[in-house]
Amino acid sequence: MMAAAAARPTLALLASASASLGAGRRAWARLAVSSSSSAGSALPRLRGRRSVASAAGGAVMGKAGPGAVDADAGMNAVQRRLMFEDECILVDEQDNVIGHESKYNCHLMEKIEAGHVLHRAFSVFLFNSKYELLLQQRSATKVTFPLVWTNTCCSHPLYRESELIEENCVGVRNAAQRKLFDELGIVADELPVDQFIPLGRMLYKAPSDGKWGEHELDYLLFMVRDVKLNPNPEEVADVRYMNRDELKELLRKADAGEDGVKLSPWFRLVVDNFLMGWWDHVEQGTLHEAADMETIHKL
Repeated sequence: MMAAAAARPTLALLASASASLGAGRRAWARLAVSSSSSAGSALPRLRGRRSVASAAGGAVMGKAGPGAVDADAGMNAVQRRLMFEDECILVDEQDNVIGHESKYNCHLMEKIEAGHVLHRAFSVFLFNSKYELLLQQRSATKVTFPLVWTNTCCSHPLYRESELIEENCVGVRNAAQRKLFDELGIVADELPVDQFIPLGRMLYKAPSDGKWGEHELDYLLFMVRDVKLNPNPEEVADVRYMNRDELKELLRKADAGEDGVKLSPWFRLVVDNFLMGWWDHVEQGTLHEAADMETIHKL
């Protein structure tokens, strides 16, 4: 995916954008990562918003046929390529890999409701040295949840060797590094794989509209690091760093329906159940103490 010009933020406190991406995409070095998870302190009491379907079943499902391609001929070319070419990792509710399937099929509500496309995902929460959280607004061309505000980066590890590595969540970390470059233009050297801290996993289901939705087992990755941004407008409409008070105001607007503000359902689940407690650990430099990678929280 080619790097794009810097996004045009409509809100204050935009991070300084990089003038260019340098040499562009480079081959990703996949390094062994020392374990960063621990049996840390208990997490806050959970407030689930949606029931979760029964465990995903089956192994590899069929590819989307020509009819599906024709039906979505009007889809943005970049998003269409990602939908039909990217292969997500299918898992059961215990996070065991059971197969793979196209991103397209994994996000069709009819298949989600049938209980066959639970897939692995990740959500990155990137803080700067002022302990402000970087949020993005998804582009208008995104197939699912267009123009909603969400955490720094949300996507999927793909069914490929480097992103299937289970030990120390290396595969998911590799995927996060890849996607942060694709969406926000942050080069790999600024995001060392071993500095992503996995804090937990959650399983949720949420519709986007009548056709599309999410059913994901989501890895929650945190990092504190100052980076240069060069957002890709095919993926990102806007970006903004926020402190706690600014985030609370964004939540208020979303709840009140002001200014058309909408939040992604996975981001709202993390905010309601974990984020403020974890933000304390961000500021105190004790994120590893908050990690619990044994529990899968069904929200």
